[in-house]
This record gives sequence, structure tokens and C-alpha cells, in this order.
Amino acid sequence: MEPIFKRIILKLSGEALAGCKDSGIDTETVLNIARQIKEIHNLGVEVAIVVGGGNFWRGRTSKNMDRATSDYMGMLGTVMNALALQDALENLDVVTRVQTAIEMQQVAEPYIRRRAIRHLEKGRVVIFGAGTGNPYFSTDTTAALRAAEISAGVILLGKKGVDGVYDSDPNININAKKFDTLKYIDILNLGLGIMDSTATSLCMDNKIPIIVFGIDNPYNIVKVILGEKIGTQIKEE
Repeated sequence: MEPIFKRIILKLSGEALAGCKDSGIDTETVLNIARQIKEIHNLGVEVAIVVGGGNFWRGRTSKNMDRATSDYMGMLGTVMNALALQDALENLDVVTRVQTAIEMQQVAEPYIRRRAIRHLEKGRVVIFGAGTGNPYFSTDTTAALRAAEISAGVILLGKKGVDGVYDSDPNININAKKFDTLKYIDILNLGLGIMDSTATSLCMDNKIPIIVFGIDNPYNIVKVILGEKIGTQIKEE
């Protein structure tokens, strides 16, 4: 089977890298995800990745801390995840580059759009860390922004503990309804919390399709790339 996308953004939450742990990094989980990334890379897909940092720090839980300071701490968490994923991929002989929106040249390249695109064209996996480099913007927004900048064909939104978009939390409401397809405006109008409104609007403005799927089974990454109908597809039509 042939992949249905040429260039993708894979958005991974920090929690997805924690595996069964409450926080931190589970090395076996990261390695399993890396194996699936290698598989789609071997199919000729150009892979860029945006990682969250929720397994280390979640800004919204720090109510007594300055919001900007809290967000910067979260950005540093994303860089730790990016380096862990890079290490796993390179142990599988996948050439990988980490680019960060906050300069830290001892451990990663600074984010430069043209350089990122060149890496992808040369067959390297690129991991974007440190969000947008600005407080008040989520890593979901980072994924939407980077997808627009590098002309990605889709955002693959890998979620832990859920296999798509529901009208309510399926872990709480056993009668929650799963959506197979949605429009961007539905996400905004229905207040569905799968992606923040800034990220959703950016995808809507740039007509970037989103596929939300469960990452608990890392092989779902391959299934989505090969066109299997899993999760929820979000697009204009």
C-alpha cells in the first residue's frame, strides 16, 4: 500500500510519551512510537513532529504562578521530549534534527523554516521543540503554524486515552458519541476540547486537514498514513 500523504506534521502530546506513567518519559513507549515513525519514513513520507510537554509541566495547573513563566517552563519540557524522541529515532538509524523556537544551540538547531524544509527534502525527520517560543500559545497552535509554514498535507493529532473526537469525555460518559468527520467550525461551535480555538482557526484559514486518533496503539500512525479510516477527520468538506 502507498501512503496517502507526502509531508505530515505528527503532533504528539507529552502524555503520549509517558506511557503508563503519570509523568516523565517511558523509554519503551518512546521507542515503540519511534518504530512507527521509522516505518512511515521508510514509505517515503516526509515527517515533521511537534511534541507537547504535559508529562513534565502543565501550565494551567500552576494557578499561582505568572502565566508567561509557567508557559516557558512548559516549553523546556517539550525540548526534553524532543531530545528523547530524537535519541530513540537515531538508535533506529533514522537521521533526525531537533529545531527549537527558543535558541539553545548546544542541544538543538534554532527553528529556521527554510532549513526545516531542506531537512525534510533530504529525508530527515524534523522535531519542533519549545512551542512557538512565545507564552500564551499551545503546542496545538505550534502544530498548526508549522504545518502552514512547511506546507504539510495534514496534521496527525495523536491522543492518549481517546481514539477520536467525542461530544463529551468518553472516559466519563459511557454514552459519549464519537464523530467520524467534522468541520473546523464544528470544533469551535460545539466547544470540543480536542484542539484550542487558535489552532483550529489557523487550520481552518489555511485549509489544513486534521486527523485525530488514539496513540495508545502506536501502529495507528501507520494505519492513518496508509489511508485506513480510524479516528476523526476534520476538514472543510
